[in-house]
Amino acid sequence: MWQPSERYPDPAVEILDPAFLKYRIFSAAVERLATGCRWSEGPVWFGDGRFVLWSDIPNDRILKWEEETGAVSIFRKPSNFANGHTRDRQGRLIGCEHGGRRVVRTEYDGSITVLMDSFQGRRLNSPNDVVVKSDGSIWFTDPAFGIMGTYEGHPAPAQLPLNVYRIDGATGEATAVAVDLRAPNGLAFSPDEKILYVVESRATPNRVILAFDVVDAGRALANKRVFIDAGPGTPDGFRVDVDGNLWCGWGMGSAELDGVMVFSPAGKPIGRIALPERCANVCFGGRNQDRLFMAASKSLYAIYVNTRGAPGG
Repeated sequence: MWQPSERYPDPAVEILDPAFLKYRIFSAAVERLATGCRWSEGPVWFGDGRFVLWSDIPNDRILKWEEETGAVSIFRKPSNFANGHTRDRQGRLIGCEHGGRRVVRTEYDGSITVLMDSFQGRRLNSPNDVVVKSDGSIWFTDPAFGIMGTYEGHPAPAQLPLNVYRIDGATGEATAVAVDLRAPNGLAFSPDEKILYVVESRATPNRVILAFDVVDAGRALANKRVFIDAGPGTPDGFRVDVDGNLWCGWGMGSAELDGVMVFSPAGKPIGRIALPERCANVCFGGRNQDRLFMAASKSLYAIYVNTRGAPGG
């Protein structure tokens, strides 16, 4: 049962390292904005409309929360079991679809353009999460979660390895930039776009967040390495702030793990936002990009923090 804190500072905001103190706002508490979902994912902020969109994957819908009124409505249903979202540098919605096994763009008039649904003649598995780089290129992960059953998609055999792809912003050409990973999931660039972080959500013995150097004029990846070992936790989607900290959806169905973990640019855990539900993904929004929206299991939460999201998420 969700109970908002009556006290400041909110005890749900945990300081794991003094470096996190400057990011906590003393009089800001975790708020639950909406609930009633089956599995919340893929939040994205629209500042021009002052609303958040997020996915409720098993219910095959994209929901909308309005900042001015707090109203929650259906933005798109059916959504093709949409999962992760972002916006391109022209402000258009970019989405990953399990059901369509594709990455799509919603145009200004509401029509949908398919950006990619196959690679080298074979269908994608189930695109999961997506980010857009400053050169307009679109980067996304393609695990097989959405084709494993009927709850979040349509059962089917995987036709491709579990890769990370890049779609060129000018030509639309697709390349596999990281291949045959152990279920790539959330991803985000460092603020200077010199590093791409990727969650490897079936790594063993523990799930990890990988880091890659971005090379070849921003078109390729190199120097794959483990950046964070999640231990008993489960990282999912995440976003990076302007200081290079990673704000990661986290959990494994226990009060000690569920919520958001915050890591420094060196990979050190510095803070935690405890939630009563496992958090799948986050985004920054609000007028100053200083409000963290957290899609967690059945609900959408938010909290103001003393930093801003880096562009591209």
